[in-house]
Amino acid sequence: MKTTVLDASALLAMFFAEPGMELVRDLFHKAADADKPVLISAVNWAEVLCKVERKQGREGFETARRFERTMPLDVAPLDRELAESAAHLKNEHDLGLADAFAAALAKSKKAELVTADTEFKLLEKEIKIVWLR
Repeated sequence: MKTTVLDASALLAMFFAEPGMELVRDLFHKAADADKPVLISAVNWAEVLCKVERKQGREGFETARRFERTMPLDVAPLDRELAESAAHLKNEHDLGLADAFAAALAKSKKAELVTADTEFKLLEKEIKIVWLR
């Protein structure tokens, strides 16, 4: 299994039963079988938690936290190198800050980025993108 990074939109598709949820669910099954976790940056994880709590309240927030603790999902910490790469990608491609962190993490890990967010179209020559929709 290739190294995989999720944008917030990918995990939210699964949590909210949106188009592409089956692909994300399959990724987690493959990750478990390969004993190789799926990655998400800490900024994107914060975005997921914020949106889940806004939509489903504290119960949804806690459910998402349990998911993270029990599934093959690693929240990648932020460091100076990742922050600098994200800043560069944000400015170069006019990305949102959270999207820039997802792209920077995927680029640093030479990973494919799973997303439903068309904002990443501009990065298709730099990063392998797996589209949910």
